[in-house]
Amino acid sequence: MSKRISDEEYSKTRAFHFFRWLSGSKDPYVGAVEMRPQQEATVPQETLLERMREAEMVRDKVYDEEQNKPARIFRRVYVAVAILFCIVLVGVLLVTVSYLPPTGEADKPVNNTVSARYIESGLQETGALNIVSGMILTYRAFDTFGETNVLFIATCCVMIMLMVDDAVLKKQSELNDRRFEPKNDTILQGAAFVLCPAIFIFGIYIILNGHLSPGGGFSGGSIMGAGLILYVAAFGFKKTQRFFDEHIYKIAKITALCMYGLIGTYFYMTGANGIDNHIPLGTAGHILSSGIILPINICVGLEVACTMYAFYALFRRGGL
Repeated sequence: MSKRISDEEYSKTRAFHFFRWLSGSKDPYVGAVEMRPQQEATVPQETLLERMREAEMVRDKVYDEEQNKPARIFRRVYVAVAILFCIVLVGVLLVTVSYLPPTGEADKPVNNTVSARYIESGLQETGALNIVSGMILTYRAFDTFGETNVLFIATCCVMIMLMVDDAVLKKQSELNDRRFEPKNDTILQGAAFVLCPAIFIFGIYIILNGHLSPGGGFSGGSIMGAGLILYVAAFGFKKTQRFFDEHIYKIAKITALCMYGLIGTYFYMTGANGIDNHIPLGTAGHILSSGIILPINICVGLEVACTMYAFYALFRRGGL
């Protein structure tokens, strides 16, 4: 049988000192190195007065227009140029406005053949009941593709500035992810548990019905992005990464942009050369209709949702 020793005797053993050091209850540097507590830096009164005198001398020498002739001349030239620029700008604007057609004129830009074509032939040529979606995703699909590229480039720029690549820093960001908020907020998690499925379903509905009713890829993608942000705020990145991690994000974002570019290129190349694109418009009012509008809405929705989530994740912890 082992003999039980007293606490006083145990405190003198090596095991006691070792386990106290291992648990971190004793600082090994206390009493072993020379340490001095930090003190607030103090500046002598004479030094402060000297700095104030120097600042006053610089201010009087550089900014005193009565004694500094170059500063006085620059000030006058600056005011004169500013006034001249405003007068020229107002004149250019007034001349430009004078060339606009009067209200009600037949050749006014709002009454030209382009808008009439959208309204009168939009349904037959695009197959979309939503005239706005038919316009921006067929007649002006190239312009909308540029807007989608802006989202992609913006995300790339934010990644370059905020993305954490170092393994140690990434681990620290994961540990400190929720340092300033409760880790398990029952109210937030309960609300997210009820709302997130409805938000995702509503966002998908808005995307898929963009050619039939108000909505489309931009609005539906924004709703889905808001749902992702709510979910990750309630349950954290660890659970979100079970179904939407960095690998899936890259696949969805790049695939959506490339598919949009390929569809738009094929559509415009065939149309510009008078070739039938063989993309069926379907029956107006049906979910599978409107030609290229439905797949483009899906691509835009994925792009917008991924962009919103990426911005939130990168600004929050520097990673997806």
